[in-house]
Amino acid sequence: MVIDRKVLLHVCFLVTIILVGCSEPTTIGGTDDSDEIDMEFTPGEPLQAAFSDDRLTGMKGIAENDHLQLFVDDQTGAIAVHNKQSGKIWRSNPENWDQDPIASGENQALLGSQMQLEFYNNFGQRNAINTFSGSVVHEQIKFEEITNGVRVSYLFGKAQRGANDLPLMLSEDRFEELSSRLDSTGQRALMIAYRQNSETSVYERNDNALSGLQLERALQAFEDAGYTEEDLAQDMAELNFTQESAEARIFRASMEYTLDDNNLVVNVPVSSIEYPENFPVNRVSFMNFFGAGGAEDEGSLFVPDGSGALIHFNSGKTQYPSYRQYIYGSDLTLSVTDDSNSSEEKVRLPVFGIIQESEALFGIIEEGASVARINADINGRLNSYNYVYPSFYVINKGDVTLNANEQQRTLPRFQEDPMRTDFTVRYAFLSGEDASYYGMAGYYQDYLVQNNGLPERQVVSEAQDTPFYLQLVGSISKRKHFAGIPYQALEPLTTFEQAESIINQMQERDISNIKLNYTGWFNGGVNHKIPDNISVDNAVGGSRGLRDFVTFTEEEGIELFPNVSILTVNSGKGFRESKKASRTLRGLPAELYPMDLTLDRRDRSKSPTYILSPKFVGDYTEKMLKGLRSYETGGISLRDLADQLNSDYRRNNQIHRTESESFSQQALEKIRKENLNIMADGGNAYTFPYLSHITNAPLSDTGYKIVDEVIPFYQIVIRGFIDYTGEPYNLSNFLDARQYVLRSLEYGSNVYFKWIYEPNYKVKDTNFNHLYAVNYELWIDQATEIYHEINEFLSKVKNEPIIRHEKLGEGVYKTVYNNGVYVIVNYNRYSVTVEGKTVEAQGYMTGGEAQ
Repeated sequence: MVIDRKVLLHVCFLVTIILVGCSEPTTIGGTDDSDEIDMEFTPGEPLQAAFSDDRLTGMKGIAENDHLQLFVDDQTGAIAVHNKQSGKIWRSNPENWDQDPIASGENQALLGSQMQLEFYNNFGQRNAINTFSGSVVHEQIKFEEITNGVRVSYLFGKAQRGANDLPLMLSEDRFEELSSRLDSTGQRALMIAYRQNSETSVYERNDNALSGLQLERALQAFEDAGYTEEDLAQDMAELNFTQESAEARIFRASMEYTLDDNNLVVNVPVSSIEYPENFPVNRVSFMNFFGAGGAEDEGSLFVPDGSGALIHFNSGKTQYPSYRQYIYGSDLTLSVTDDSNSSEEKVRLPVFGIIQESEALFGIIEEGASVARINADINGRLNSYNYVYPSFYVINKGDVTLNANEQQRTLPRFQEDPMRTDFTVRYAFLSGEDASYYGMAGYYQDYLVQNNGLPERQVVSEAQDTPFYLQLVGSISKRKHFAGIPYQALEPLTTFEQAESIINQMQERDISNIKLNYTGWFNGGVNHKIPDNISVDNAVGGSRGLRDFVTFTEEEGIELFPNVSILTVNSGKGFRESKKASRTLRGLPAELYPMDLTLDRRDRSKSPTYILSPKFVGDYTEKMLKGLRSYETGGISLRDLADQLNSDYRRNNQIHRTESESFSQQALEKIRKENLNIMADGGNAYTFPYLSHITNAPLSDTGYKIVDEVIPFYQIVIRGFIDYTGEPYNLSNFLDARQYVLRSLEYGSNVYFKWIYEPNYKVKDTNFNHLYAVNYELWIDQATEIYHEINEFLSKVKNEPIIRHEKLGEGVYKTVYNNGVYVIVNYNRYSVTVEGKTVEAQGYMTGGEAQ
């Protein structure tokens, strides 16, 4: 097929315009012109050592308090922290990293680095540069003493021309044209710089030959031949290749290390990150190998996947992918795809850690958590170390596809501005009993209490029944027909009167302390329209029915939590997706289609829900509360406000996840001021201060192959402050009731079921096929048995924190609560003997009851 050169040149011109118009990432340091980045580097004065340590040759002690000493190598930027209490020294980089038997090239340089910048080129291809190979080797590192610490500044890259300044390909005609303009020296340089492809006759750049003197001669040859940017554009169009900008890739960034009591605080100010306009920084990671364990060390990496997980050192699982997970889950404006992600447990807590024998390093992300990712890997893949670290997104990228003359081209579109947050991690150094995952969880709980990150603890003076969490589904939208004409109508699954009947039957079975989450009650069923007003669905009983139901629940001592979705909305009166839906980086409204369970994919034949722009969250919350106020429910259930965190990439008015987090917190504050008890799905850490109950809390991990052990880290953090439960048992992945009971006892988790009153066939051929087996009559007897068995133990530890959790053997775990009561669970299908007592197969043993 003959391609019109003029058309392709026009497309190439459009590419240039779009790349400039879409990216426009100004340097964070305050300049809009990449040429204004100072390419010169002036080293500061040498650091003056205040103290030294024979174990840290070449390092200078520059800050000290009663707990810690901070050392810096002012040649490489490496730091070390001496824990005075235990004598342990924690290093930012492994000793003798340059002799690693596995790592080579940039992977080896990364071992000696304290920071890595990942950036995009003009065509959306990602590259990386680190502080060692990009800065230290060029002696472009500067140190400044600050209060209780030091600031280290880096200039990455050198302002010099390289092979990328030469075209990637030349046609035979172009090669001959350039050669004809050169003398014999220039022609020889051109012949060495390019090799002709015998199949295509195209001359391809010979990068292996382009270094040192030969690179200089090739660059001079193109200059002497008068090769221009217009020539390059024409060659790119004719030969259909992309070319990195010849602009010098010069970057700047700084790291600040300060001692704060018994912690080290590491901060990368976003204002310190500078980059060329055409090379936006996508992600920054730092302290990748802080406290890394070597091939001879014993220990574990803690990652906050779901309830928490451990990756043991040197496990040999290099055939599986390394661990990578976004904190607070994916941003739905960036990750809306057709594939299911329902099996992934989100990261709810912005923490990570390393456990080494009687010492532990625990990291808390204080700033930038909403744009952070936790990364972990083991010895044997890229290097000989076991390590875990955070990375932070600075500029995100989307893709735009252009069509021209039946040709498609995918181009990058970048977010307009970098994230408006610094990136800060607080490192704690734990020893002895605290150097464990439950020790880290207890430390984090104390940290949250000190920083108002948890609600006030409710102390129970005597044993109380454990909560029974119940979600009842009111009505759903269902496709019906009249005279052969299809229409959508509400299908009642549990009316208010029917809900009363279910509760009465539960109470007859001595199920008490019921927390009722009622969904599908207003504005059109479960997938209700925007909550800018409250119109109770007549299908379930209407306004009068709700008022009567509220009276009933009050009289029966039932806590009622009407369920509301705020962050994801359905189109309808008052909602225009073009104005109120978040935009993706492609410029389109962010849509979320229902799942097709048979195909495990999004069903795009159905109507989507939309991701609400964060700027409307507060307004919708206020209107919802105004409409709910007259019913005096006493509580509210939030489907997504504590579970999701999304951006809005609307042109010239972008809202990033860091700001979206603030909008969600402000909305929760409005709800709390209404004196409503808040029940919420998920429970991200920034929502903890506002919550009374968490449903669908993680009771496991995602199941990554590299993970070795699942732990109740999340539960240890919140127990005693927030009541919680996992997903409904009758919709969970538990294989049988015994597994569910054991997990509930081990994790201190309450019972949860999801029911409807009507027969199961009522949900057939709807968007709610997943409710195919939730009719209450099928479950109420088994639920009664499960509740009474779990309640017998958990009532003794109501609101008691978990102070210790340990693995006693394969499939055998012990949980100790604050009042001394403990339980040992045995998941095995055979009995085990532990602590001198026998625990039956799939059974448990309790002890420590107060006399």
